[in-house]
Amino acid sequence: MTVTMGVGIVGCGNISTAYFTLAPLFKGLKVVACADVNPDAAKAQAEKFGVAAMSVDEIMAAPDVGVIVNLTIPDAHFAVSKMALESGKHVYSEKPLALTLEDGLAMQDLAKARGLVMGCAPDTFLGGAHQFARKLVDDGAVGRIVAGSAHVMSHGMEHWHPNPDFFFKVGGGPMLDLGPYYVANLINLIGPVKRVAALAGAATPTRTITSEPRNGQEIPVETPTNIHALLEFAQGATVTLSTSWDVWAHRHGCMELYGTEGSLFVPDPNFFGGDVEMATGRGPIETVTPWDHPLGVPNQPSPTGARANYRTVGLADMVASLQEGRRARCSLAATLHGLEVMTAILKSGETGEFVTLQTTCERPDPLDPEAARALLV
Repeated sequence: MTVTMGVGIVGCGNISTAYFTLAPLFKGLKVVACADVNPDAAKAQAEKFGVAAMSVDEIMAAPDVGVIVNLTIPDAHFAVSKMALESGKHVYSEKPLALTLEDGLAMQDLAKARGLVMGCAPDTFLGGAHQFARKLVDDGAVGRIVAGSAHVMSHGMEHWHPNPDFFFKVGGGPMLDLGPYYVANLINLIGPVKRVAALAGAATPTRTITSEPRNGQEIPVETPTNIHALLEFAQGATVTLSTSWDVWAHRHGCMELYGTEGSLFVPDPNFFGGDVEMATGRGPIETVTPWDHPLGVPNQPSPTGARANYRTVGLADMVASLQEGRRARCSLAATLHGLEVMTAILKSGETGEFVTLQTTCERPDPLDPEAARALLV
C-alpha cells in the first residue's frame, strides 16, 4: 500500500508552478504547504493551488510535511536544505544541489547523521527518450561508447525571464544552470567521470534585460558564460561539453554518443521526450522506433508543439524509494558527483589545468516503462 507523504515547497518563483501542477500525476505525494521569503509570493501560489501558505520557519516545523522541496535561488540552496535536514525533513532540491562540493558533502554528512534522504533535480534523464537511449546503450546497440559531444548554447535568459540577475551571478551561468541536465544524462548513459579540463570566459561584463518589467536595465556578469569542457569518463570515453550564453545561433546536436559499432543521437536532456536517432556502421542516421514509455508522452503545449513534461518524477521516485528500501534514482551520490564535475570544470577554466575528481557514483537504476507506470497515479 502506497503511503502518501506531505510535501512542503520552499521558494514560490517561476519553477514552483511546474511542481504544483505536476505533483498530482504521481503516487505517494501531496503538496500541503508552501513558503517564500516573500509572503505575497507564497500566498499567491497557496491560493492558486489550494495549499497552506506558511513562513519558512513554520513549514520546517509543520507535522504534516515530510519532505521539503527546495526551489529557492541557487545561492540559497545550501542554507535552506540544511535547515530542512536539521528540522528532520527529507529534502528534494532543484539543481544545482549547492554551489560548492564542500557544501554538498556537508549535506550528505548531515542527511546520513539524521537518517534522512536527500535527492536533487534534474529528473529529465528519467524521461522516455533518455531511458530509451539508456536501453540502447545497455543493449550494446552501438557497441562500447568511446566518445561523444554535448552542446547547450544560446544567448542567455535576459530576453524572457522577468528577473534574470541570478543567472549571471556566481552559482549561475550556463554550466551550473543548464549543465546539470547534460551531466546527469551523461552519468545515466555512460557512468561517472574521472577528470575534466576546460576553457571558460564571458563575452561581455554586463547584460541588458529585454524582458518586462525591467526592459533596458543592465545587470553585471559575475560568472563565466562561455565554457568548453573535456570530460574523461571512468569507463574510458571522452566527451566534449559546451555550455554557452554567448551564442546567437548554431547547428550542433544536443547530445551525440559514438560507439565502436555506431552512433547514437540523443534529444535535448533539458526535456523528457524527443526522437532518439541511431546509425550503425556506415548506415544512415535513422529515428529508432520508440518504446511505449509513459514519461515520453507529450502532455504540455509549447511554442514548437506538444512536449513531454513530468517534472517531479524524481521526487516521486525518491519518496517511493523510502518505502521500498532502495536507492533513489536522483540520488545524492550521483548529484554530488555531477556537482563536482561542473565545479571542477569551472575550476579548470580558471586554472587551465586538468582536474581529477574526488567523488564517484554508480549509474542510476534504469526506469523502464513498467517501473515508470508504477510511479504514476
